[in-house]
Amino acid sequence: MQRRILFVALLAFAATRVNAQDVKLKEEKPGMIARAKVTFDAARATAQAKVPGGKLATAELEQEDGKLIYTLVFKTAGKKGQDEINVDALTGKIVAVEHEDDKEAKKEAKAEEKTEKKATKKGG
Repeated sequence: MQRRILFVALLAFAATRVNAQDVKLKEEKPGMIARAKVTFDAARATAQAKVPGGKLATAELEQEDGKLIYTLVFKTAGKKGQDEINVDALTGKIVAVEHEDDKEAKKEAKAEEKTEKKATKKGG
């Protein structure tokens, strides 16, 4: 009986580890991960605590307002929009929590895409 319980616990743990790795961290610029003092896993755990029922949708390490931050976006079943949590990559502290409705999220995604295209054209 104890072996069965241990087996089930190990399966549950493995399943959460697989799900946790579905989303890959995107770097705004190469080399940013090397500058971070807080791991992506630690930042994700900190952010997840703010959105316990949420599922990580996107993750990015970027420079924002002079800070190196993880931007983690969560979607929660049954809840409209998405929650964006910013975690300082040097201290591990949450620096911003924002809920965006679907319209705001789409508008922001388009603006970021446009900025990325301009940066690509300048670079190449």
